[in-house]
Amino acid sequence: MPFMTWTESLSVKIPSIDEQHKNLVNLINKLHDAMKAGKAKDVMGEILQELINYTKYHFSTEEKYMQQTQYPATVSHVNEHNQFVKKAVELQNSYNSGKTMLSLEVMNFLNDWVSKHILGTDKKYSEHFISHGIK
Repeated sequence: MPFMTWTESLSVKIPSIDEQHKNLVNLINKLHDAMKAGKAKDVMGEILQELINYTKYHFSTEEKYMQQTQYPATVSHVNEHNQFVKKAVELQNSYNSGKTMLSLEVMNFLNDWVSKHILGTDKKYSEHFISHGIK
């Protein structure tokens, strides 16, 4: 059973962004699977880096659409993105220095942040993006 499950309630009704969100969910599940298999120590750094890189890519897509459509909440939305990347990099640095192990606490942070961000922040741009032709 996956740690985080994609459901239609997470859809922002923009297929290209939904696919990126699904990829983020898959990366979180990949990290969780490694933790459950006792392989987190071997692959944690690699998967965290992949998660950070993909998140930056995904955020740049959303931010490009925000600029194209003059989305009114761009500044606050980008601030949320920046805070997540900062936290993820801190986790990675802490892991790389031996201070943090992959734990359920880290997994819950990732799950909660992604779910709450999609449901609470990303859903707000759906109608705006769609009305400006974003698909």
